[in-house]
Amino acid sequence: MKKIEAIIKPFKLDDVKEALQEIGLQGMTVVEAKGFGRQKGHTELYRGAEYVVDFLPKLKLEVVVGDDQVEAALEAIQRAAKTGKIGDGKIFVLDVQQVVRIRTGETGAAAV
Repeated sequence: MKKIEAIIKPFKLDDVKEALQEIGLQGMTVVEAKGFGRQKGHTELYRGAEYVVDFLPKLKLEVVVGDDQVEAALEAIQRAAKTGKIGDGKIFVLDVQQVVRIRTGETGAAAV
């Protein structure tokens, strides 16, 4: 099993969710986040004063999938989250050693 973490622009959440549902993935965790990469933030004007916004709003999606679903999930996220502009985000893939469903005690792929 793999855990896919994707950092995306907030307005792309619905597109990514729909793309993942189309390939049969049902659950995900979404966390509001702030960050920057090469984008490095931007300058804004507020009440006549200029200030730098270093950390930009992002969303972090987390999905655990079977090894056979990884490529499809990566492609779906990338296609749905891409705007072609700087700051589109990143996708990370990590190994998952074990999963346990708390309610039933199921483990492994059955718990996903």
